[in-house]
Amino acid sequence: MRQSVSSYPPAGTAWTVTVFLTLLYVLSFIDRQVLNLLVGPIQADLGLTDVQVSLLQGFAFVSTYVLLSVPIGRLVDTRSRVFIISAGVAFWSVATAACGVAKNFSALFVARAGVGIGEATLTPASWSLMADYFPPERRTLPFSVFLVGPYIGAGIAMIFGGLAMAFFTNLGLVELPLVGAVKPWQLTFIAVGAPGLLLALVTLLMPEPARKGIPQDQPEVAPYSEILRWMRQHHQIYTALLLGVPCITLILYGLQAWIPTYLLRVQGMSLVEAGTQYGAIALICSSLGVLSGPLFGRVLAARGYRDYQLRVAMLSLAALVPVLLLLPLTTSAAQSLTCIALASFLVPFPLALIATAIQSVTPNRMRGVLVGAYVVAVNIIGLAMGPSLIAFATDYVFGDPQAVGKSLALVGALVGAIGVALIYRALAPLARFLALNPLEDS
Repeated sequence: MRQSVSSYPPAGTAWTVTVFLTLLYVLSFIDRQVLNLLVGPIQADLGLTDVQVSLLQGFAFVSTYVLLSVPIGRLVDTRSRVFIISAGVAFWSVATAACGVAKNFSALFVARAGVGIGEATLTPASWSLMADYFPPERRTLPFSVFLVGPYIGAGIAMIFGGLAMAFFTNLGLVELPLVGAVKPWQLTFIAVGAPGLLLALVTLLMPEPARKGIPQDQPEVAPYSEILRWMRQHHQIYTALLLGVPCITLILYGLQAWIPTYLLRVQGMSLVEAGTQYGAIALICSSLGVLSGPLFGRVLAARGYRDYQLRVAMLSLAALVPVLLLLPLTTSAAQSLTCIALASFLVPFPLALIATAIQSVTPNRMRGVLVGAYVVAVNIIGLAMGPSLIAFATDYVFGDPQAVGKSLALVGALVGAIGVALIYRALAPLARFLALNPLEDS
């Protein structure tokens, strides 16, 4: 059932909420990604292996993030989305600060799992809110803005994390009440976690919009049996969304997890140099990628490609593979940074269109659960497997800590080819679906 534009909240309110949700998304990725910059100091202090670090980067976070995403998605379909987000921000902020008081691998693992619990709230609730703030034909730009958040967050995490480490290193050991002596990497975690507690309170000021596209004769939330029937009916589309697209995020999280270490080990950069240079690339190139993808999508749509949302994802992956294969062949830091910049642009290129594709093919009554399922998929395949596959290749395939670049290339090429194949199979079914359901709330 299509809603009139006038039934949506005012554009000013919708955009204010979008900007604030983007700020929260930035914060979540600062808290999530700062660990990647601190690998060296943490390993030196706690004696962790690359595989143990990859478990902290991936499995510890994803284990709770994945387990709770669908149940939280169910709550998103039935409860206050504003309150869910506020509670999540507070929880992940406390958990990030708890990383700063960890004294061993087990304590860090538990704290990282806590970060996953809190952050599992943000994507399902935010996407649901934004779909009720903007009519279908106007969603691409706000979703693009929102999805810039991770790359701004990852960039700030690298830049701020590096500068914070340099500042706290000059301070040496610092005594904190109830905690005792903490080292510079621990202080960095505490510093990035603290602001979230204030933002959690501000979140409660957001207005909750009315849910759109729900027929009066149907219950507000769809039963799981109906959701499964819908997915089976459109199985090729959801296979692409839940298996093909996560191949992109596997490469994304692999890059975010190991590029700082690659720059330190292979290119001989200092921690501050690696943080600021990769942080700047993530901020600029990845943000441009997110914002450029929808523009390219419009070009394809104007040429009659109804499947442009997934077609852009397929083309982006296909272009990404040769870029990653070039990385271990580079002979200078400048060449390496060029490859990293190109990859950082291509990886997020299709993600805003994927977000709108999920809204386009999923009825409102199912969106919380199926966005939660998407979050589960991209994090099991992307965050849990990405860092660990690269660490496994470095430790066991190449057996050389200096082979991080080769591992990034090997994993990226194999996963990219799989993703292209899965997405290609969904192009025609998506085109047929959108021909019958053009940008309407089903």
